[in-house]
Amino acid sequence: MDRRLESRRPGDTPLSERAPRVVAARRLARRRHRDSGRRFLAEGPQAVTEAVAAKRAQELFVAAQHRQRYARLCGEAAAYGARVWTVTDKALESLTGTVTPQGLVAVCDFLDRSLDQALASAPQLVVVLAEIRDPGNAGTVLRTADAAGAGAVVFTDRSVDPYNDKCVRASAGSLFHLDVVRGGDPHQVLTAVRHAGLQILAADAYGDRDLGDLGRSGALDTPTAWLFGSEAHGLPADLLPYADARVRIPIHGRAESLNLAAAAAVCLYASAGVLFRADAPLHT
Repeated sequence: MDRRLESRRPGDTPLSERAPRVVAARRLARRRHRDSGRRFLAEGPQAVTEAVAAKRAQELFVAAQHRQRYARLCGEAAAYGARVWTVTDKALESLTGTVTPQGLVAVCDFLDRSLDQALASAPQLVVVLAEIRDPGNAGTVLRTADAAGAGAVVFTDRSVDPYNDKCVRASAGSLFHLDVVRGGDPHQVLTAVRHAGLQILAADAYGDRDLGDLGRSGALDTPTAWLFGSEAHGLPADLLPYADARVRIPIHGRAESLNLAAAAAVCLYASAGVLFRADAPLHT
């Protein structure tokens, strides 16, 4: 009998947390194992649905009590060759990083692209992350970039791994929607971005240009790469000379500042509102 089909049979005994397949998947919680196998874990129905749609999910682990709930999704995955395993609650919990797991985890192939590949499609909006360490913030920026219509997000060297479980979870499936570039010297990345014809705007709380003024002047009406740094330490000083402008977001109330994810949303939507409006000029 085809073992792949047998593993999907409703009557199968659920795999325990000690089963070899579960143990192998659990190792992907560590970056070195992700890197060696070029696979990562995606948790929950939203992320797994997007992984299956992109045909990146190679294994699905479904808690026995949720098997009927996710039957259609499991069938879609099995149709292109993914293996589907029914597991115990304890096994499922061992694969997740949440207090209340939603009964579904997938092992997915890496999907990052080279910077050249990401720029080859002439994206109008790109995000470059420099030394971003917080995975939740990074995942939220990914989700925001996707919503704003960005074509690529670049995680330069010394930034968090986009396949970190918290980052994947915070991206809410957006990781599978746009080009993700993993690694790269930030100086070389910014040089390549400029050669691709994008202006570089650095989000900087102490910048000399106001975001609102920049928008009113028409300076956002051109393909743009937004450069974001660490929430705690800001942008590395040696990257600031690459920027065409250092842009601050005006604070009208008494808050000291915006966090990274909120700042990215404001900046990206300011650009998207100009670049993707119906009457926006086409750039080639």
